[in-house]
Amino acid sequence: MKRRKFVAAAAASSLIGSYASAQSLEIISKDAPEIYELRTYELAWGKNKAALMSYLKDVEEPYLKSMGAIHFMTFSEVGSPEPSKLWTLASFPNFSSYEKALSNRSGQGFIEQSADYTKSGITFTRISSSLLYAFQGFKQMKTPIEDASIFELRIYEGVNEDAVRRKIKMFNDEEIELFSKVDLNPIFFGNMIVGPYVPSLVYMLNYRDMAHRNQGWENFLKHPDWEVMKVKEEYANTVSNIRRVFLEQT
Repeated sequence: MKRRKFVAAAAASSLIGSYASAQSLEIISKDAPEIYELRTYELAWGKNKAALMSYLKDVEEPYLKSMGAIHFMTFSEVGSPEPSKLWTLASFPNFSSYEKALSNRSGQGFIEQSADYTKSGITFTRISSSLLYAFQGFKQMKTPIEDASIFELRIYEGVNEDAVRRKIKMFNDEEIELFSKVDLNPIFFGNMIVGPYVPSLVYMLNYRDMAHRNQGWENFLKHPDWEVMKVKEEYANTVSNIRRVFLEQT
């Protein structure tokens, strides 16, 4: 599949209304919190995984970047999980660029570039997608550290919306700063505004290897700053469940 520049072929769609009000949430500033779309492709057993990978690298990534996306990364899960999954993570500077990417998928350029993938038949059973709004304390996605080989995706579910708000405040005011002190390396932090685990927050860390990861968390849990913040009443009863997935870039 050849890369090419995609030209906008449709007016702004009302699709974004299904996710959030762009007018109420978007901040027109180069320092605005980014928008993230996190996707999971559950692969169909014995089907053409190569066609999906080629599509993501040769069509999806250049298309999204032509529509304003800043980052696009693809991951597989560490180990041999069943069913096998592919993950994608895309960052957008604001809701308008995300809406633009949605609305122009019906354009002839995108359809033509997707032809080989479309003809390949079944590659996955279903796509799960989440839309995230970056934290005020970590507004832009970071690039991975040098020699990063392990990515840890963490989802903190809250008992209710207020619990998630308070946990996000904890990150913004104190916890993100502590991560930098103990060599835990964030890629992004986001509030899940649409997805299967609302209300929740999601973040990703990256490491050179599992030993690097384990040492970072050991430093975190032993740090005096954590001992102070974890017992503050304002942060009590914020997280009801933690989901954790280890990923590696494809």
